[in-house]
Amino acid sequence: MPRSPIAIVSAMHHELRALLPLLHEPMPVRLAGRDFHQGTIHGQPVVLVLSGIGKVAAATTAVLLVHAFDARQLVFTGVAGGLRRGVKVGDVVVARQLLQHDMDASPLFPRFEIPLTGVSRFEADANLADALAAAAQRCLDRAEEFIGARHLLDFGVDAALVHQGLIVSGDVFVSSEAQSHQLRALLPDALAVEMEGAAVAQVCADFARPFAVLRTVSDRADDQAHVDFTRFIDEIASVYTRAIVEDWLLHAAHR
Repeated sequence: MPRSPIAIVSAMHHELRALLPLLHEPMPVRLAGRDFHQGTIHGQPVVLVLSGIGKVAAATTAVLLVHAFDARQLVFTGVAGGLRRGVKVGDVVVARQLLQHDMDASPLFPRFEIPLTGVSRFEADANLADALAAAAQRCLDRAEEFIGARHLLDFGVDAALVHQGLIVSGDVFVSSEAQSHQLRALLPDALAVEMEGAAVAQVCADFARPFAVLRTVSDRADDQAHVDFTRFIDEIASVYTRAIVEDWLLHAAHR
């Protein structure tokens, strides 16, 4: 029997568009308004899909991947705003934990806890996170080769780092210093903020599927968060995503 696929999920078209050329013998399937692209990358069966933006869209996509495609593991790629000091534009963040920063059912339940579960932080799969972090480091070490030093500096990217830890998600685009300050005060160990990862984490926990979240830092989630956002995704983040995913799958194929 064929192996179940690895699911690679993107929130935005730019990110998915960068991955599609890697797909061998693509076979599209349309479900619930989404185009799922099945095929192989370096011999690994995969399914690529655009989730859409926000927690509900991400959760719907994750459920479809489990039920309709029997995805054996899920990887979510995209961009995020840096929160913690030292997490700068052009860095890569690999989640070890994920939390919904806009979940608040207090006083019935503690703030951030998912009601009736006793859980606020979902653990990413350690082996998958390790493999993605290693791939990210290899790609950042040679980023100048496939992006160019001058082009990286145009976006203020210099000596990019790989960070691992807590990523927080919510249905709001954090784009002001006031919002970022509040999140840092409430969750001082949060590395970055985005809009989908923790929803995927909750679905994967329900279905006992390994998952990981890989994010390129596009801004500092402050009053400059809107500057050159689309161009950064096109010219930096999507290039990172393609290089990291390809490197990770290539190494996985050789193990």
